Amino acid sequence: MKSFFSIDQAAALDQADSMSHMRQQFHIPQVNGEDCLYFTGNSLGLQPKAVEAALALELHDWKTLGVEGHFHASNPWMPYHEQLTASLARLVGAKDSEVVAMGSLTSNLHLLLASFYCPTQQRPLLLCEAKAFPSDRYALMGQLQWHGLDASQLLEVHGDGHEGLPTTDNIIQAIEEQGEQVATLMIGGVNYLTGQVYDMQAITQAAHAKGILVGFDLAHGIGNASLNLHEWGVDFAAWCSYKYLNSGPGGVAGIYVHERHHGGDRPILAGWWGHDKSTRFSMPTDFSPIQGAEAWQVSNAPILSMASLKASLSLFDEVDLDELRKKSLAQSQLLMDLLTAVSDDLNEPIHLITPREDAERAGQVSVAFLNRDRGFFDQLLAHGIIADWREPGTIRFAVAPLYTSYRDLARLEIALRQALTS
Repeated sequence: MKSFFSIDQAAALDQADSMSHMRQQFHIPQVNGEDCLYFTGNSLGLQPKAVEAALALELHDWKTLGVEGHFHASNPWMPYHEQLTASLARLVGAKDSEVVAMGSLTSNLHLLLASFYCPTQQRPLLLCEAKAFPSDRYALMGQLQWHGLDASQLLEVHGDGHEGLPTTDNIIQAIEEQGEQVATLMIGGVNYLTGQVYDMQAITQAAHAKGILVGFDLAHGIGNASLNLHEWGVDFAAWCSYKYLNSGPGGVAGIYVHERHHGGDRPILAGWWGHDKSTRFSMPTDFSPIQGAEAWQVSNAPILSMASLKASLSLFDEVDLDELRKKSLAQSQLLMDLLTAVSDDLNEPIHLITPREDAERAGQVSVAFLNRDRGFFDQLLAHGIIADWREPGTIRFAVAPLYTSYRDLARLEIALRQALTS
């Protein structure tokens, strides 16, 4: 069978890959007795092998120490979240004081928007991208309703991208034209459907010039795209950790709050875990917030979930993030070239949705097989290709450089050609 990218070529690239050994740190699901082709780390990352021991340790300490584990566990539970801080700060380009592992993505967005969306008569608008991830839009609409406003105050920016999604230029143009009425901007820094990476620095600068507070949903950004939130001046951000960070289903999420917002008079939906640690157990009546992102915590840490995330973050700690980014770009470029070659060779109309420019993409390649339906996707599953289907006809393939091999891509081409000609 004809091929664009052969198994032998893949083997040479894997041999030269300084990160190839990291794949051995993950459990790869098996299909028909061999490693599946796992291209859906943008939905749920694979399980690091270290997770089992990490969870076993906390379960043992809970079994043998009970409540005393808060102070005397191998990793004391009271300050457990602090063990994740430096790793998360490195991944998002922030100071340690600006990040904290906590909560879940959408609940964290609500907590942050309670502080950073304070509409006035002059500035009632919330700005987001058209066709935002549904949960984000639900949260934004909920915030509007909470303030007694309606959908007319949600400025959804349409544009020139796939199915009317905005480009960075479209968003900046909307800021220029309507920014003086906008209180807060909150968009997905990496679009979940197309994989497009927005120029978050340029958007932040344009919005701040108009007096707009800026936040990003980084569910598809953290562990996938290059981030430098502090230097860019982003006001707030939130993310989940079960995608590229491999923390497991429903894993603990996280937030970022720029240091200029620490300790000010910005409203906070307070909880006792955000209270000053030195007096927390004195049970004072009045809330005294921690001077940092930890002030937005409302409840004590979910230790078992954090143990899983800690095991995964230790793997990120071992790699150079610039090299991680380079491999992500190289593999996603190869995947796009591979799909184009298959389309040309088989006269099969395949539409690439993800931008080809390096600055505008990360590890996800979204594609539409124009003459195929959901049945074709089911064929791919039968061939051991685990990807992601999004209605009405988009298949999302995601490379995750810690465990995606070049051999995976060569095998993917073989399986695609077989499925398309069978």
